[in-house]
Formats: sequence, C-alpha cells, structure tokens
Amino acid sequence: MSVTITVATTGPIASKGDNPWLPTQPDEIADQVLEAYNAGASVAHVHVRDAEDRPTADIGIARTTMDKIAERCPILVQLSTGVGLAVPFEERERLVELRPQMATLNPCSMSFGAGEFRNPPADVERLARRMEELGVKPELEIYDTGHLEAALRLRDAGVLSSEPMQFSIVLGIRGGMAATATNLITMVQRLPHDCVWQVIAIGRANLELTAMGLALGGNARAGLEDTLYLRKGELSQGNLPLVERAVELAKVLDRPIATSEMTAERLRLQSVAV
Repeated sequence: MSVTITVATTGPIASKGDNPWLPTQPDEIADQVLEAYNAGASVAHVHVRDAEDRPTADIGIARTTMDKIAERCPILVQLSTGVGLAVPFEERERLVELRPQMATLNPCSMSFGAGEFRNPPADVERLARRMEELGVKPELEIYDTGHLEAALRLRDAGVLSSEPMQFSIVLGIRGGMAATATNLITMVQRLPHDCVWQVIAIGRANLELTAMGLALGGNARAGLEDTLYLRKGELSQGNLPLVERAVELAKVLDRPIATSEMTAERLRLQSVAV
C-alpha cells in the first residue's frame, strides 16, 4: 500500500533559537511546505505563529498561511487545533471555520511536559460535531491508550461518522506514552482494522519508530515539529532533509509514495479549503 507522508513544519514549542531553520512566519512555512511537497509529502500539518513567533489561533494568520501554501502547491492542509498549551480551547476550535481539508482533534486532556493540554470532553464533542458539519476530516491524535478509547466512544455515539477514521499515534511526549517499540505495537494492535494511521515519534526515537511504523503498514510524519535533528548532533537544515529521509525509508521498504490525490481518495475527504 502507498505511504502518505505528512510534513509537520513548525509545531507549538520549538523556536529559532533551538533551530534557526525552523519556519514560523507564513511565507517561511509555505516555502518549506513546497519543498516537502516536491520531495513527496502529500499532507502539510500546519501550526501558525504570531509576529513574535508565539503559537496563535489567529484566524487571519492561519488564513494567510493556508492561502500562501495553496498558491505554491496542491498539498492537502491539516490545520492543528492543538495550537499551544496557553491558547484557550474556545480560540483553538474556531480554526476549523476556515474549512481545511483536515484538522487535529485531540480526544483528551493530559499533562504535557511541564504544562497541561486541556481538551474537556464536552468541548471535544462540540468540536467533533462542528468538524462533521463542515466536512473537515478529524486527525485523531492519540497520546495514550485511554485516548483511543475516548475516540472510539465518540465514534460509537455517532459523533464521529467520517470513515475511515484517521489516527496519529504520538510517542515521546512527557505525560503520554513513552517512545518504545512495545507501546507502538500495542497501539497498532488496538486500532480499528479499517483505519488510516501514522506514527508521530518525538525527539531522539523519531527515526527508529518512523521506520517501524512504516514496516507495520502505517504512514509517516516528518518535520521540525517532531525532531530538530537529522542525526545526533546535527540540526536539520529545514524540513526538507527530514521529509527526504522518510521518503527514502518508505522506498527501502518497497512502499510507493502517495500523491495528494491518492491520499484524498483514501481518506474520502469531503471538503476543500476555501
């Protein structure tokens, strides 16, 4: 089966002080998304920052970033509603009104490093229903085993009806599952059999667990949101080297790279960003 490569360019935490090649402003993000698209990425996972490089849910900045990406290439946009720990849920959820093809849906609250990532059940259900109304495909980010059960309860209640379900198994966040092969295999075994899934491996385990996820039949996410380094001691000079590495891993495993059109068909996407 073909592999969908998602580029996660920016994220909510790292700064240019951590890696000077981190894109934070709309043109920077769009330029690196184009490079990733040309290398084989078919989805762009998008976080936006304000003029001071702080995570923001500002609708205008998000719209500008999406427009600049669309001007450069036809990659599918997956807008993060996670945004940042300090941004209230009520601001984050409004991002889906921009009608990206996909958006993050985090099923549960959790400790996240030294902070708290708040996703109250009633708010999550409200956001899930609104995404269904708008035709925005949820990307369900699963940081622990109970998060999967919460997502499946939303499905069983009819709140999530879009098939196939799309999961991201996140490993390596302090407060969530550790980045181990055992945890990855456990989660894969518990997923619905007809879902679409990818591994998000944070930090030093990124390469090994991305390769394992691909070998198990999953998709892959690559980019500076997940790791700032290409290898030990060597900062990645932008997102392109990390995307190229993921593409090469897939090719070594004889798994062809999916185009944006193939990914949209597989996910049965309903909406087009407007």
